[in-house]
Amino acid sequence: MAREKIINSDDSPWEDEPSSAEVSLGPESDLASAASAEDSNLRPSRMAEMIGQMDVKERLQIAIDAAKRRGESLGHILFDGPPGLGKTTFATVIPQEMNVPVEFLSGPVLKAPKDLIPCLTNLVAHQVLFIDEIHRIPKAVEEYLYTAMEDFRIDMVIGEGINARTHSFQLRPFTLIGATTRAGMLSGPLRDRFQIREHLGYYSHLELQQIIHRNAAILKVVVEAQAAAEIASRSRGTPRVANNRLRWIRDYAQSRADGLVSLEVAREAMRMVKIDELGLDHQDRSYLEVLIRICGGGPTGIETIAATMNVATDTLTDDVEPFLLRSELILRTPRGRVATPKAFSHLKLPMAPAPGAAPRTLFD
Repeated sequence: MAREKIINSDDSPWEDEPSSAEVSLGPESDLASAASAEDSNLRPSRMAEMIGQMDVKERLQIAIDAAKRRGESLGHILFDGPPGLGKTTFATVIPQEMNVPVEFLSGPVLKAPKDLIPCLTNLVAHQVLFIDEIHRIPKAVEEYLYTAMEDFRIDMVIGEGINARTHSFQLRPFTLIGATTRAGMLSGPLRDRFQIREHLGYYSHLELQQIIHRNAAILKVVVEAQAAAEIASRSRGTPRVANNRLRWIRDYAQSRADGLVSLEVAREAMRMVKIDELGLDHQDRSYLEVLIRICGGGPTGIETIAATMNVATDTLTDDVEPFLLRSELILRTPRGRVATPKAFSHLKLPMAPAPGAAPRTLFD
């Protein structure tokens, strides 16, 4: 096939591009399909408003300041970490700090390169393109991103048979922000094309308390300091969980306690939805009870636990076990899952005899 000359797009200066007021930036527009209006209201809009992830914020601020001084686009960024820790929030804050527009995409939606072409060709200079769950894009789409990310160029085949021609389309410089909960599923070539890679960790209780107080003011509900500490301790170190807990307690307080969230109101609200002091819900405790009461504390295969609970194995491995492991309540061993002494203590159950121990007799 003959190769045509490169087609250059109109490379207008940064200051001549549409302003942030002309192209939708805020959560009220671009995030409407991905989150509720209330989620958007709770989401910070500037870096200074964000709580937690201090090291990540500091490094990103340096990169943003340097890019703005040079008048260039920010380097491609990859965020990884468990759900609910702020990957999408960073993707909304960074364009605000750069004063550029942003476009949101989801990895599973991109079935073929043709789905990506309109998004890339319509980007303005220095714009941010955010792809959530980027590990779920097909291999063909991933390979199509390589030249776009490195050379700001895409190749398109026009026509068929002997009349087919390959055209190269020059893209305006842009910033790709990818978010993933499974960084290990990304291929090496794609991962290496991100100049900035940041892992988001869990939040401390103090940081969650600050988030709860901030969002309580937005939701127009009064939360006492002790109640905020109680909510934070049951939020699994995750702001999204803390916000969900706060919304439920707000509803409970407005219905049962004249809108004031005291420590006792917070505890009663949590007790109603069966969330205990460690933040375990009904399904978490059911997992531990099956492992301890029925399986003697393990070691037990995950398929046995799933079949006993009548729950899909993936649900347990993806949704239940990560927090139980982090809370030191279970162990994953080559022989199966094992409950730790902390799990027995939390459920107030007697410890199972150690493997190989002599059986108890009537006179023990």
